Amino acid sequence: MSIQVMVNGIPGNMGRMVAETCVERGLFLVPYSLTGEIIVENESEVAGKTIQLLKPSNREERIQEVLKEYPDLICIDYTHPSAVNDNAEFYVRHGLPFVMGTTGGDRDALMKLVQEKNHPCIIAPNMAKQIVAFQAMIEFLSKEFPGAFSGYTLSVVESHQKTKADTSGTAKAVVASFEKMGLSCSEEEIVKVRTEKEQMELMKVPEEYLGGHAFHTYSLDSQDKTVHFEFQHNVCGRKIYAEGTADAVFFLAEHLKSGTARPFNMMDVLRSGKMQ
Repeated sequence: MSIQVMVNGIPGNMGRMVAETCVERGLFLVPYSLTGEIIVENESEVAGKTIQLLKPSNREERIQEVLKEYPDLICIDYTHPSAVNDNAEFYVRHGLPFVMGTTGGDRDALMKLVQEKNHPCIIAPNMAKQIVAFQAMIEFLSKEFPGAFSGYTLSVVESHQKTKADTSGTAKAVVASFEKMGLSCSEEEIVKVRTEKEQMELMKVPEEYLGGHAFHTYSLDSQDKTVHFEFQHNVCGRKIYAEGTADAVFFLAEHLKSGTARPFNMMDVLRSGKMQ
């Protein structure tokens, strides 16, 4: 039987995209999804299936029937930043391996939870393999050349669809690497562009991708402004994240089968060379 996945966050756009991509990649889509209490619907049509939506008020009583029918499922989380920690505790409590694509929440508490329990999962602020490679490059530079940009200033601007509630997890991770090279930029200093007018005029986001994009610019300037470095990665649409998420599921399933599963990140997946 193919790998079973329960995509949580349906009927959200990212949840739908991931579910459809998983089906395209040959994964079996479990007809259940965790969703928020504010969602009015009790079911949703996705990838040719009727998906029953489980809410915080009834998921504890219904998860056992789900696990009885699909005992080997892997959860994929694309819910809301406010649900990250609560959902992770739910997965650990019920022994559910998971791939966490949702950003936000208390990341320190999240990592402490899975590491203390050695819970099988993949947690990353970004599931796009090319951007993960970019992150790895910056992290490598930070370790090899600490303090290389001492005296420089760092400014970060990130643009995502107006429905994204939190600051980009990718931006925060890249900033953490830059800080090891002598730069500093607090989360409050990261400029979040969320109005469509600014996204088109300032960030040059194509109008057709206002509902789903990720444009990031990292600017490094010398103290006297005579030297300028700029790193940029712009993504239109959501498919790149959905594909990386499917890769993560295959990676985690392989480790579950071999008994070597533990908390991983997307750099582990990238290093494995198993991404398609």
